[in-house]
Formats: sequence, C-alpha cells, structure tokens
Amino acid sequence: MRDRGIYLLPNLFTTGALFAGFYAIVQAMNGRYEYAAVAIFIAMVLDGLDGRVARMTRTQSAFGAEYDSLSDMVSFGVAPALVIYEFALQGLGKLGWIAAFVYCAGAALRLARFNTQLDQPTDKRFFQGLPSPSAAALIAGFVWVMTEYGVRGEEMRWLAAFIALFAGLSMVSNLRFYSGKEINLRKSVPFFVILLIVLVFILISTSPPEVLFAGFVIYGLSGYADAVWRLTRRSSKSASDPPLQGDKK
Repeated sequence: MRDRGIYLLPNLFTTGALFAGFYAIVQAMNGRYEYAAVAIFIAMVLDGLDGRVARMTRTQSAFGAEYDSLSDMVSFGVAPALVIYEFALQGLGKLGWIAAFVYCAGAALRLARFNTQLDQPTDKRFFQGLPSPSAAALIAGFVWVMTEYGVRGEEMRWLAAFIALFAGLSMVSNLRFYSGKEINLRKSVPFFVILLIVLVFILISTSPPEVLFAGFVIYGLSGYADAVWRLTRRSSKSASDPPLQGDKK
C-alpha cells in the first residue's frame, strides 16, 4: 500500500507543543522553574491551535489524533508532574513522588478515556473530567506565582501536594467542565465580544502569573460548583414535586 503521508500544518503545532513540554522538563531539571512553567503554558496554546487548524483546513487524520494524544501526555502529564516534584515535592519523601505520580496517572487515564469516547454521543458543551491542559496550567501557574514572589518550593510543599492531587483526581472525575466547543470562529460576533477579548489580554498582560493561575483555579473549581448546583436543583425539584397518591396518609 502506498504511504499517504501526513498533513504538515496541524502537526507542526503538535510538534511545537511537544517541544515546549520537553523544554519544560529540561528547565525543571536545571532549576529554572519559571521557564518551565511558561513553556507549559506555551504548550497549552499550541495544543489548542492544532485541532482548530486541522478542522479549519480539513486536515484531520488518525495519525494527527494519535500524535496529539502522545504529545499531550508529555506536555500535560509528565512535564507538570516533574516540574512540581522538582520544585516542591522532593522534601516530602514518598508522599511527594506519590502526589506527582497521581497527577501523571490521572493525565494518562484522562487522555485514554477521552480517546475512547471520541465516537460516542456526548454533550460537546462539556468535558468529562478536568482537561489535562487545564490541570497542567494549575501546576504551572502555581509554580510561576511562587517563583515570581521568590517563595521557595519547600515552603509550600503541602499546598503543592494538594494541588497535584486535586488536579490529578479532577481529571479522572465525572464532573462537567465547560468546553467552549460550540463557539464557531467563522461566525460574526457583536462588537462587545472583541472589546471583551481585548480587555482580557490587557488584564493578563498586567500580571500574567497571578491572572492565569487565578483563572485556572476558578475553572478547576467550576466543575465542583456545577455538581453542587445540579445536586441542589435536583433536591429542590424533588421536594417541590407533589406526593404520589399512594404516599398520602
């Protein structure tokens, strides 16, 4: 059978994301944690672009999907786990590497579950479990903020362990997280949407570490807030339903 080749454009973005994840690992091993954190955010941006570019240019392929998944495991699974371990978790002994492994395993399971559900009918508006790029952004944002303020990782090792465990377990949960996949970039939007985007960029530029970390903390908690809201709504609806005839005394 003749080799069909691969599409260049979307896989360039995927390769860039893979390189950024590898670069984050190298910088963490060299103790340059700020560079490692920034590299993970760059990988997240490139990962968000490769799929959209493939869909817009109609260059989706099975190879691209597999390559993207393997790249995600490096950039959003192995790299954040190693970064947080090198930065803060070494001093915790076994608990430190267990927390880092829980995160890494959570990312692997999250990606495997996502790949097996691609052909299944699901609500495209929501992800099942915290997406691995967002989980990685929690780790990277925390490390970036700490280095920005000169806080040593060993001083925040318990908080670092909690964040690693929270992110890892959230990825394998059944909680709903907004995906934004219904947003159509080809459609026109009101003027205020463009203005809002400009304001968001201005806000991020004022203090990138704090704004990005706070934003992804809010996103990470949004799934739990949604679960509580749905549970409360279900309980209120059950309480307001009239009793069945057989239940009347």
